[in-house]
Amino acid sequence: LKKTRIEKKSAFIDLLCAVPLQQIYGCPLGGIGGGTITRGWRGEFCRWQLNPGLYHYETVIANQFTVCLRCKGQTIYQQVLSVERPSTLQGWNWGYCGHYAFYHALYPRAWLVYELPGQNVVLTCRQLSPVIPHDYKDSSLPVGVFIWEVENGRDEDVEVSIMFSLQNGTGAKEDRSGGHWNEPFTFQKDGERVAGVLLHHFPAVNPFTLAISAREKAGTGVTHVTAFNPTGLGREVWQDLLQDGRLDSPTGKSSPTEKGEVTAAAVCASCRVPARGHKTLELALAWDMPRVHFGSKEKLHLRRYTRFFGREGDAAPALSHYALTHYEEWERKIEAWQNPILENSQLPSWYKSALFNELYFMTDGGTIWMEVPPDCCAEDLQGPAGAGLSHLLPVLREYGRFAYLEGQEYRMYNTYDVHFYASFALVMLWPKLQISLQYDIAVTVVNEDVQPRQYLMCGQTAQVKMKNVVPHDIGDPDDEPWQRVNAYLMHDTADWKDLNLKFVLQVYRDYYLTHDCLYLQDMWPVCQAVMESELKFDTDNDGLIENGGFADQTYDAWVVHGASAYCGGLWLAAVCMMCKMAEVLGDTEVRQKYLDILNKGKEAFERRLWNGKYYNYDSSGSHTSSSIMSDQCAGQWFLGACGLDQGEFEVFPKSHVLSALKTIFEKNVMSFAGGTMGAVNGMRPDGMPDTSSVQSNEVWIGVVYSLAATMIQEGMVEEGFRTAEGCYRTGWGRPGGGF
Repeated sequence: LKKTRIEKKSAFIDLLCAVPLQQIYGCPLGGIGGGTITRGWRGEFCRWQLNPGLYHYETVIANQFTVCLRCKGQTIYQQVLSVERPSTLQGWNWGYCGHYAFYHALYPRAWLVYELPGQNVVLTCRQLSPVIPHDYKDSSLPVGVFIWEVENGRDEDVEVSIMFSLQNGTGAKEDRSGGHWNEPFTFQKDGERVAGVLLHHFPAVNPFTLAISAREKAGTGVTHVTAFNPTGLGREVWQDLLQDGRLDSPTGKSSPTEKGEVTAAAVCASCRVPARGHKTLELALAWDMPRVHFGSKEKLHLRRYTRFFGREGDAAPALSHYALTHYEEWERKIEAWQNPILENSQLPSWYKSALFNELYFMTDGGTIWMEVPPDCCAEDLQGPAGAGLSHLLPVLREYGRFAYLEGQEYRMYNTYDVHFYASFALVMLWPKLQISLQYDIAVTVVNEDVQPRQYLMCGQTAQVKMKNVVPHDIGDPDDEPWQRVNAYLMHDTADWKDLNLKFVLQVYRDYYLTHDCLYLQDMWPVCQAVMESELKFDTDNDGLIENGGFADQTYDAWVVHGASAYCGGLWLAAVCMMCKMAEVLGDTEVRQKYLDILNKGKEAFERRLWNGKYYNYDSSGSHTSSSIMSDQCAGQWFLGACGLDQGEFEVFPKSHVLSALKTIFEKNVMSFAGGTMGAVNGMRPDGMPDTSSVQSNEVWIGVVYSLAATMIQEGMVEEGFRTAEGCYRTGWGRPGGGF
């Protein structure tokens, strides 16, 4: 209430105004960190994230594709490719019959197929964004391409036009603030020509330009309407297209809108398709918001793509041209990445969808990818404490800074306790972004923010960020991320038991996958510092940390007392990785120190938590301490992924790991919703969910996928796929939570 009423800003988690679930979303447009525009599965433009990290949920009805078919000089069919029947633009032919349309998504591509009723013509719109693993240039571009394949099943030639109309803005109230204007453009380079309309949008903060365009080539004409009123009947645009399948193409820019007025534009690509033949029309949407302020408006930031396309706000024509002349290369790279999985008949089809479509969050998680200013020096980045990270500046200079939100409604960047689960996608597909993210975390570890703050769950006051502990997150996009960390106000996370451990686990995992020795050397002192901070939680010196009797880890409403399977398991895995890193770096003294702790801690973990079938939730002896936690093998998951789960490095006895996983499968998976929803977080030994907290009785997607991965790692392949399938189908199936 303080936030919303006094500071006039929305809370970082707004429990009072949750965004209602709408079963409408499809594949988003745009690369990484330049903003995203989501299209629904019915083709509508319905979710906007152009201001970094801030979402606007609005279907803008003027944003449409319209088809016009002409035979022998006569228009025989003209239809907006939308099932809607809106109250505006009533001069247009709406209400396409949804029975004749199909949607498929395989991120970063999607297909909309229209079998035009009675016309013997099929249109397939293939939507594509440049999301390409190991690519740090094109993957940053704020563009989407629409490739329209036209199949003519008639015995005569048909002239086909596709008109793309777009409102200037995002459907927000700023669209009516006045001063917005449109202008036509052409851009020619290397013998390739693109034409379209620029829609310049000037809100008070973060102005941007939208561009709609089409590729001109032999046999394809491109025409446009510079400006029309999207709140009127729209008759002039409709009649213009109806007359000859072309638009008028006036020259010159439109006059700026008056206050209260909205404007839109349209571009049209046309070609002749021979009888029984097919042709392709290529259109694009680009947006250019190169310089951005976050909510506090303190610092100006440059987006990653400005490195390649400039920071002046005039890049939309060049971006459009680049997209339309490079998308074929992008598709080749996307297919080379995806086809080995798609063509593997051993893998179930739902898994192929899960694996690629869940990646949408890499761009549409309020994601930002910023350049470090060219005049920036190491001291500016290291913070007042001087982090002493010798490769911080070169890494951030070369690859920029990356951040994504915990969720579209959990407005915290790089929430570290949950990034732990998602980080495999980043380190396997864009490893340099994971390394950059880790450098940002390392800097905040060694710095502190002594500002006092009251925490909501305990009512106590403590400083925002302590030295030598991992932050919960790197800030709120409505404030100043990187500058002010820990937007999370529920608990003082300096006392959380999992954050420091998850940093150590990710450092070694990243090194194991990238073989980046310089990174390991830089992170080693930071790992030692956070492990020293963590050691104070081993209150009885048995080599095992204890939880503090409150919800002091990622399950922030689920209380833990004493030794616990989750934090204790993460601790032992991190201690093991400290031994391994010390060995790699030749630090015998530190290696011996952690080896001693590991030997003591392993014994204590087994003695205090193993009950013969699985590891107890905690050692408190309370009525819920014997609960079966689905996440009890999280430490083993990371160890196995790094080849540290056997021989001298076997932390958890193999037989115990398998017994625990089998128990989880039997109880948390198969005894919960008949095995159709993944694994419930907590289950009682009698087969009833643990209802002692709201979170013990929930299913967490990232936890279920990691549990499934652990099962597969341990040879329980069928059980792993069964566990993940329930989770995927619950989100992406009937409840309609996809994207």
